[in-house]
Amino acid sequence: MNTNFNPNGRKNMNLMHENLARAQMSARLGEAQQLQRGAQMARARRLSRKAEQAAQQARLALARAL
Repeated sequence: MNTNFNPNGRKNMNLMHENLARAQMSARLGEAQQLQRGAQMARARRLSRKAEQAAQQARLALARAL
């Protein structure tokens, strides 16, 4: 008879693996959200530059028309 058998040991190990998997998934989700925010900010900067260029062109066109 094995006196060192611990039925809770396997359950504890499974819980540790589940917790590790959950932590890794959470970290990857956080990284994905950061990348999305970065892409949104880059897109917003590009659109802002385009709007500034359009405004400048409109000012130049107005100045030429006067």
